[in-house]
Amino acid sequence: MSANERATRALREILQNPGNDACADCGAPDPGWGSCSLGVFICLACSGIHRNIPDISKVKSLSLSRWEDHEMQNGNELMKSKYEAAVPVYYYKPTHKDCQVLREQWIREGTRDGMLMKRGRDNGQFLSRRFVLLEREGTLKYFTKYDAKEPKAVIKVDSINATFQPEKIGNPNGLQITYLKDYSTRNMFVYHENGKEIVDWFNAIRAVQLHYLKVAFPGATDAELVPKLTRNFLKEGYMEKTGPRQTEGFKKRWFTLDHRRLMYLKDPLDAYAKGEVFLGSRDHGYNVSLGLPAGTHCNGAWQHGITIETPERLFLFTCEMESDQQEWVKHFNNVMNAPMSPQEYTMEAMFKHRP
Repeated sequence: MSANERATRALREILQNPGNDACADCGAPDPGWGSCSLGVFICLACSGIHRNIPDISKVKSLSLSRWEDHEMQNGNELMKSKYEAAVPVYYYKPTHKDCQVLREQWIREGTRDGMLMKRGRDNGQFLSRRFVLLEREGTLKYFTKYDAKEPKAVIKVDSINATFQPEKIGNPNGLQITYLKDYSTRNMFVYHENGKEIVDWFNAIRAVQLHYLKVAFPGATDAELVPKLTRNFLKEGYMEKTGPRQTEGFKKRWFTLDHRRLMYLKDPLDAYAKGEVFLGSRDHGYNVSLGLPAGTHCNGAWQHGITIETPERLFLFTCEMESDQQEWVKHFNNVMNAPMSPQEYTMEAMFKHRP
């Protein structure tokens, strides 16, 4: 028996399993098509919708196409239990008797595809870019052209933070998206002229993050998971800092405190931070104090010092105003007084061993 014959025979056997005799999406009997990337069997009408979302679903005929072994390992019941587990109870699940728009939105649920204005990393110009959010993959992709076959970036949603920054971006609908790339934080600045559209993107990112967390932590409640979604930065603003030898001159930098990550940039709209400091808990050797160590040469005009101590080194900063100094120290203390989660221990190790 040839490999093709074995695959055809295996496909027939899988189709006999419970649930595979009806379309996974609308329930129509005797599906003639399948999504080999998702491992579900679907009717002709739903297969047309799947074809329009090639980033998610690759469609094959059950009778005319060749199927590989790895494409037949799931089935409708298994995949529905996975993908529909977190669907809100108020969502209407259409049948094959319902209109096209109901079926299409049901199939597309968990995805978002559209154009956003994105700031160029090097030239600072905002240009229209296509973004695709995929719940099944847990990724956000963006493409430099609408019809581009390969994305410019694939971002895992578990590393994303998103926060509205209208003043910084210079647009009332400005959204800053940060994520980890090669052990460093990448900043991306986007907006949409329609306020509802950018808010829908923001909430869609949070929805995909929540779905990811429910899979990763099946016993956790919504109340426990929601704080792990996107969050506003604890504080942003200018401080001056010196280098690791503490003999270099103090230079003005823009600082962003995103929970335990303190990032500093030359400009608030830089794509990458010039450096980052991980702020662990106090019982692991992290501390903050007002002022600078005795003998520190402070060449700058700002005199309100802050010293952060980590297990590896001291970081020295100065603020222009005493009120800024007090507020930064308050936030640093709050972060260091909080116990670290298992994920934060992993982040701490990443910071220590990154190149």
